[in-house]
Amino acid sequence: MPAPRKYPPELRERAIRMAVDARRDPATRPGAIARIGDQLGVNRETLRNWVSQAEIDDGTRPGTTTDQARTIAELERENRELRRANAILKSASAFFAAELDRPHTR
Repeated sequence: MPAPRKYPPELRERAIRMAVDARRDPATRPGAIARIGDQLGVNRETLRNWVSQAEIDDGTRPGTTTDQARTIAELERENRELRRANAILKSASAFFAAELDRPHTR
């Protein structure tokens, strides 16, 4: 279960847009994230992470995109479930094989 969001999505989108725009202009680039974070009441490191992920998602920075991360998480979850089911089937198979090997008296 994901943690509750501290900042509304609208604020997040606005902050990212403002920071990306400010970082494009060489005159406003230095300290842009800190300045915008302070203006909007968003933690600087949080804003830095948002901008970094937005740049990855846009393809301007290398890294794992949000969609790729979601797909990886889903595949890992499915893999865990399949491993668990496989372990259950192996246990059941061993149990029934042992039952078949026992001599039955009539």
